[in-house]
Amino acid sequence: MTATDHGHVAPGGTMDAEGHNTLNPVGADEKTWGWFAIFNIWANDVQSLFGYSLVASLFISYGVGGWTAFAALIAAGLFVMWMVNLSGAAGEKYGIPYPVFARASLGTQGAKLPAILRAIVAVFWYGVQVYFASTAVALLIRSVTGLSGGAEIMGLTGVDWTAFLIVWAFHIVIFWRGMDWVETFLNIAGPFVYVVMIGLVIVLWQRADGQLLSATATIFANPEGTFATEFSGFIAIVGTMVAYFAAVMINFSDFSRYARDKKAMKLGNLAGLPFNMILFSALALLTTAGAAVVFGEEIINPTEIVERTDSVLLGVIAAITFFAATVGINLVANFIPAVNGIANLSPTRISFRTAGLITSGFALVIGGFWNSFISEFGISGFVNTLGATLAPIFGIMIVDYYWHRKQELRLDDLYDTEGGVYRYGNGWNGTAVQAFGVAAIFSVATVWVPWFAFLSGYNWVIGALLGGAIYHVLARGNVRV
Repeated sequence: MTATDHGHVAPGGTMDAEGHNTLNPVGADEKTWGWFAIFNIWANDVQSLFGYSLVASLFISYGVGGWTAFAALIAAGLFVMWMVNLSGAAGEKYGIPYPVFARASLGTQGAKLPAILRAIVAVFWYGVQVYFASTAVALLIRSVTGLSGGAEIMGLTGVDWTAFLIVWAFHIVIFWRGMDWVETFLNIAGPFVYVVMIGLVIVLWQRADGQLLSATATIFANPEGTFATEFSGFIAIVGTMVAYFAAVMINFSDFSRYARDKKAMKLGNLAGLPFNMILFSALALLTTAGAAVVFGEEIINPTEIVERTDSVLLGVIAAITFFAATVGINLVANFIPAVNGIANLSPTRISFRTAGLITSGFALVIGGFWNSFISEFGISGFVNTLGATLAPIFGIMIVDYYWHRKQELRLDDLYDTEGGVYRYGNGWNGTAVQAFGVAAIFSVATVWVPWFAFLSGYNWVIGALLGGAIYHVLARGNVRV
């Protein structure tokens, strides 16, 4: 039996909700995602409440003109597209997910380290995003019923808790039905969000009495900007957006494995990243400008804009939109990598559904405690540290796959935990571990050591380059192919 036997579990495999292999290579009948499905991965990844607030803030927080900010967003989109085409190639070619791809460079046992690190990041944000999606449902309940929610328990009212449990259960329903349902939800949510955002722009346009375009022109103009300030702002925005997409960049093979072919993957990434960045950024800019005219201040939180309109209809529509957008990014950026990472800890024992329930269990705790406890402590340092720790893994995997293995992998050996070329004697590739350790220490230092504060926005890029470079030097002539 080989790793490609469809319907069977080879060493290191586990079954998903539909009886298909989760960590094993997907079969030809499962590679059904065309360019539009890949496009919607990015549409949903961009269109979250946090994504909107982030993009809107970039136009007013870095002291640059709108055209500079737009150019930076497009440059970031192109850079991320290049990165995911690199990291997703092995997944598309061999049908393997990120934890299995990592075995080629880290070893069949060593790959558990980057897989669980990515899973920790994903599980944490999965719980947080469940909470944020529940705020949209709570807005919907209040808009329709007029209920206030009553007394608070752990910072949440009865309405808030009801909304939270509804969203939590909805996620379980989606993943329980399998990847086909995930794809269907993404394909619906992506275009729907754009329709509603355009509607919000139209409402603000009407209420702005023809002043929206002049307000937008003011944001684009920056008479006080110099070349130095514009350039530094450009670099800062690119660095911010690359960091925003960093987690998906490393595990993109979790999605590219379902692509019909390489053309579908690349076309989907091309349409999905630069196009979505341009369209979503333009809508965020117009909405921010419209809010500035109508309400007299620049508001970057879309829920606050909706609440100030005092429109029940708009509140209902916006609630559904924010819910769809947040669930979409949760499925893309958090659920799938969390499930694959957890399943990789014990592939023959932890199934797709079991890993999904474990993820949901953590989400229930993290999301439920978010408002009253976790948000008080701050999470940026924690998340940035894990991101900086993951970055060298990306560099190591890319250098190993393209420079040392010439894009050729032994598929059966990736699933042979007892022997095979990727066992490296004890399941760990010592060369990769050394490169990872040195690069991770430095990239994490850019987050915490004041001397490296000026590099903090670039810790992911620095970690990836350093990890790949050190691995290349140490592994030359020693990679087992």
